[in-house]
Amino acid sequence: MTLLAVTQLNSQNDIDSNFIQVEQLIQQAKAQQAELIVLPENFACFAAGKQSETAQQFDELKQRIEQLAFKHQIWIVAGTLPCPYRPNGNKITDRRVRTVSLCVSPEGKTVARYDKIHLFDVQVADGVGGYQESAVFEPGSDLIVAKTPFGNLGLMVCYDLRFPELSLMLRAKGANILTAPAAFTYTTGQMHWQLLLQARAMDSQCQVLGSAQQGWHSHGKRQTWGHTMATQSQGKILAEVYDEGSQLIVVPFDFDGQRKIREAMPLIQHRKLLTL
Repeated sequence: MTLLAVTQLNSQNDIDSNFIQVEQLIQQAKAQQAELIVLPENFACFAAGKQSETAQQFDELKQRIEQLAFKHQIWIVAGTLPCPYRPNGNKITDRRVRTVSLCVSPEGKTVARYDKIHLFDVQVADGVGGYQESAVFEPGSDLIVAKTPFGNLGLMVCYDLRFPELSLMLRAKGANILTAPAAFTYTTGQMHWQLLLQARAMDSQCQVLGSAQQGWHSHGKRQTWGHTMATQSQGKILAEVYDEGSQLIVVPFDFDGQRKIREAMPLIQHRKLLTL
């Protein structure tokens, strides 16, 4: 049995203050003997219009997370950071950046990088109204599964949760656990956050770790739903955050229990590829 920690943050535009919160949560996770901690989307800086500016510090921020993983001897899924270059090192030339989720080992090494595939270009009935991530971000294209001693992590980000085929493809690539750093709007989170986490767990028979931003950001310009949550491999909720601000849940991951669930209901073997 492995213990996994999932965080909730109310990140603002002060990177150093956000990192203080992150390290405090890491210390709490270690005190509860967690081997992994998942941070939310935009954990280092949540400020409208600052993605390109923050992306220029990507290598420095990545190093800071690697140092924390080594210092505290814990696996970290580092929510998301904006990055000005692609996985092959090529710089993005149209002023956009990529949303990158990193998996960092206790040795202080980044072992996997996932570039968010699905971009949030939607109309939402909230104070912002329209969101167009594609104007600022370039989508990724590669599915990433990170190997750890306690199971394989399928890396996802926020809007990815709405596309069941992604979780199924990560399961096909060997994922046991899906990590979902997120910053759901208050409106969409209230409607769909819990439902999506449970549905993706049921689809893929993976444990799902949904790490969320919560509250008001960017000087009251945007509100996120929060409710950090973890489900087991059948969709049952293991723990949920109901309080505001910086929070932590720690949940068990039972590898053998997951294997028995998959053997009892072999969804992957039963799946038919239907065409219209």
